[in-house]
Amino acid sequence: MNIKMLGAFAAVALLAACASPPETAATTGAGTVATAGPAPGSQEDLVKNVGDRVFFGFDRSVLEAEAHATLDRQAGWLRQFQQNNVQVAGNCDERGTEEYNIALGQRRANAARDYLVAAGVPGSRITTISYGKDRPSSLGSDEQSWAQNRNAITSVQ
Repeated sequence: MNIKMLGAFAAVALLAACASPPETAATTGAGTVATAGPAPGSQEDLVKNVGDRVFFGFDRSVLEAEAHATLDRQAGWLRQFQQNNVQVAGNCDERGTEEYNIALGQRRANAARDYLVAAGVPGSRITTISYGKDRPSSLGSDEQSWAQNRNAITSVQ
């Protein structure tokens, strides 16, 4: 009798394992399928679809071509979601004094802000802050980590 029960449980488990996974998309009233994703205009939307950070060279606050492309996308996104205000935070790697890195982080945040304003985003919608070396994105003491920490990050407020 125990073998029959064990066999029945094994058959149920096998059938359950073969079942198709649950649907992750919802059907709308129009018959189209809506996929799950970040809410339009949210921080998650900015990160996933636009990019929330630009990177800088060692001891630099000059925007490079890749940063221009990211900031152009951010400016377009901010024009689309005019209800959003943002904060641009400038960051540095761990090298240098606290005072020097706070000033460098502020120059980086200002460079990103100035670019967004020049691209048509009202300056009243953008605040800046410098964290210097106090909020690293990457914990490490090597060039790869330092490069990740030399950034300006845009956050929805």
